[in-house]
Amino acid sequence: MALFRRSAPKPVATANARRSAQDLRVGEAGTICCLEDPEMALKLLEMGCVPGVQVRLSGRAPLGDPLMLVLGDQEYTLSVRASEAATIMLKE
Repeated sequence: MALFRRSAPKPVATANARRSAQDLRVGEAGTICCLEDPEMALKLLEMGCVPGVQVRLSGRAPLGDPLMLVLGDQEYTLSVRASEAATIMLKE
């Protein structure tokens, strides 16, 4: 009987792996390429998540949800759920 369980190996990122705003680390930035969820897209577009805009993760809540994103050059701050941030796809 083993006292410790080995953790599963972490998946290796591949070249064709898509990255979302949820995957950003604090202080890291990316450029929005598209919005994945059609139902959520209108809400995110109205809040300023337009393709071509740079987004930077400025903070996370202690339990990881919500995320605080800074959009564009105007330093517009937006708080979104992690599930919503997962639909914001970034350019490579």
